[in-house]
Amino acid sequence: MDAAGSELVFVALGGLGEIGMNVALYGLGPKRQRKWLMVDCGLAFADAEKAGIEIILPDLAFVDKIKRDLVGLIITHAHEDHIGAVAELWPRFRCPVFATPFATALLAARLEGISNAPEIAISPVKQGERIKLDPFDVEFIPVAHSIPESCALAIRTPQGLILHTGDWKIDPEPGLGLPTDAARLTEIGNEGVLALVCDSTNILRDGISPSEAEVALALNEVIGAAGGRVVVTTFASNVARIRAVALAARAAGRKVVLLGRAMERVVNVARENGYLEGIEPFLSGEAYASLGRDEIVVLATGSQGEPRAAMARIAIDDHPIAKLAPGDTVIFSSRTIPGNEREVGRIVNNLVGQGIEVITDRTALVHASGHPRRGEVAKFYEWVRPKIVVPAHGEELHLAEHAIFAAECGIATVVKARNGDMVVLAPGEPAIIDEVPHGQIARDGSILVPLEAESIKARQRLAFGGVVAIALAIDRKGEMAGVPDVVLTGLPERTEAGVPLDEVIDAALFQTFDSLPRPKRRDANVVSVAIEKAVRAAVGVVWNKKPTVHVLVIEV
Repeated sequence: MDAAGSELVFVALGGLGEIGMNVALYGLGPKRQRKWLMVDCGLAFADAEKAGIEIILPDLAFVDKIKRDLVGLIITHAHEDHIGAVAELWPRFRCPVFATPFATALLAARLEGISNAPEIAISPVKQGERIKLDPFDVEFIPVAHSIPESCALAIRTPQGLILHTGDWKIDPEPGLGLPTDAARLTEIGNEGVLALVCDSTNILRDGISPSEAEVALALNEVIGAAGGRVVVTTFASNVARIRAVALAARAAGRKVVLLGRAMERVVNVARENGYLEGIEPFLSGEAYASLGRDEIVVLATGSQGEPRAAMARIAIDDHPIAKLAPGDTVIFSSRTIPGNEREVGRIVNNLVGQGIEVITDRTALVHASGHPRRGEVAKFYEWVRPKIVVPAHGEELHLAEHAIFAAECGIATVVKARNGDMVVLAPGEPAIIDEVPHGQIARDGSILVPLEAESIKARQRLAFGGVVAIALAIDRKGEMAGVPDVVLTGLPERTEAGVPLDEVIDAALFQTFDSLPRPKRRDANVVSVAIEKAVRAAVGVVWNKKPTVHVLVIEV
């Protein structure tokens, strides 16, 4: 493509101003003739306040508009916040998909568990390879992270080279897989980097992130010293951590039992790709009861407090297989993602209350982040020497602090972009030139709906104030026929004064009906609205919370 009259732009539809749901787009060409490259298509996990919602996906309305000019989707690595939305959203744009062999296999395994899953043809690309998706030339650069085969992307265009880091850290001993390729990054820096779109997750922390090798040593010590059963909960995708636990268990003369489908899926893919060579096959849950307390290490899902995962069920003694007792040990080999503190805290407290020892990264080096601290980001700047930095992958505080840090490190131009901002990177001075459609979609059961859909808001109201359902009949004379049927769901039985709440509701119902003029009593809609308002207000007075009230009036 001729560079004349061509603009190079960057747009994020997720991942800027939030943790998770990463989607980035790079466009090249005149305004109405751009070709586009998508990087990652991830999801986010809903907090407990989103009643009935577990998964949040990016709104790709903008991609719908440019899909005919979308040359490909590239996956930087296989974490859910980068690959998790592909299965559901790919049918909307159907472009070629490129990923490393491990990410390809993990997505394929995930698709097998989805009914009516789309048939996505994914082209595997090894770390270090380059592919051409005209007008883009993309190189997959190895970086260390908490999942195998993570890549930064060197995206070459006629307007300049962009380096998209994905998730990364500097770790000379990552446990398995390749370390961050400092030599290649330095060569790319010598080639000239126009813009660096960089991970901000750990920018609030000084220094260098601990190595996976240090975590492996700590796990070896903790598991070796433990009495009774040992349960280790970690991110299912952290194959290096799973391998470290397996080696520590072997050294302590213990067998490893897997609990959780997500971990089983990752382990199968890891074995197929050679990342668990030399590690004995893990045992299924059925072996748990046959092993002595000092013979077992359990690897369990649920490190983030997910209510249906193995760890949450173990903590309340509700797991069908795994039972713990005083003297057993649970190791949280993970960090708590912001927003999950309450759920994780509940699990920890339940375990401690049962006399179980709980070890976290606050008391031992049993976890290391896969993201760079300030010292690592500064070193990355030294290697690649970008003209422009766009802080990405972080909440508002992370992005703001990263912008300040980049300026302190001598970066000439820092662009403070957020989801939906269209940033022109070249030619000329970088600037935000437009805002494109963006937002969030919730997976509600098997249906995708806008996160702000009335159905979701209504469920949140129901969770807060409960429901009062009233059915009554009126005859042609405007008299009540029979006794109204009143059902309370989610409301207390009595007021603070001890009065049954159904008596309060009955009084409001009958008083309101009796106060209506007879002609209005014959209007079902008038009766319904009047009783709804009266009952809601009456309950609000005695409970200080107002329920949702549904009134069905039948004319007989």
